[in-house]
Amino acid sequence: MNQMPQNTMGNQMASQSHGGHEMFDAHEVLAGLITMLDQYQIYDQYIQDPELKDILQRQTAFVTQMYNTAVESFQTGQKPSVSTQVYKMTQNNDVVYGLKPGQPKKPNQSISEISDKGLSAYMLGNTKSLASLFAMTALEMTNPVLRRVVADSVPNLIELSYEIFLYQNKHGYYQVPKLPLQDMNQMLQSYAKIPIQGNMH
Repeated sequence: MNQMPQNTMGNQMASQSHGGHEMFDAHEVLAGLITMLDQYQIYDQYIQDPELKDILQRQTAFVTQMYNTAVESFQTGQKPSVSTQVYKMTQNNDVVYGLKPGQPKKPNQSISEISDKGLSAYMLGNTKSLASLFAMTALEMTNPVLRRVVADSVPNLIELSYEIFLYQNKHGYYQVPKLPLQDMNQMLQSYAKIPIQGNMH
């Protein structure tokens, strides 16, 4: 009786637990993580602020493990050797509200104009797009292990994004306008609760 090599059998078992649509989505997710890690390497060369560099390096380490966990669960279809971790950002949750006048935004004319303001915006773009991609992908996964890994990564990508948003906000790069108090109150009071009928289970 012919025996298959162990890794070939494992690959066959894993491939039987993935649907075709899921295979394409998983490739997109993994390619997205690679793109983020590659781009973070480029940003790292230009960042001036030690605080932003620390955020980038911590996020790189975390996303590298996220990538390895996703690759393992994709290839094996089994519980990965390192489970999905929980990202802990270092920023506090204080948001600065209000707009301050500044220079109009425009594209850089040369690489020498790249700044921490722009680099942090690129980082936020990376994490936000991955959060959306992971959320959409998790909805149609057939392999329960890979689905859980992808779904559990969504809150982490939200935290990565929020950490960068808070950094940008603190430095005045991402300003948060507020409505007049009367308008805010009117909008806050524009909904009413309704009684719950029937069983919630």
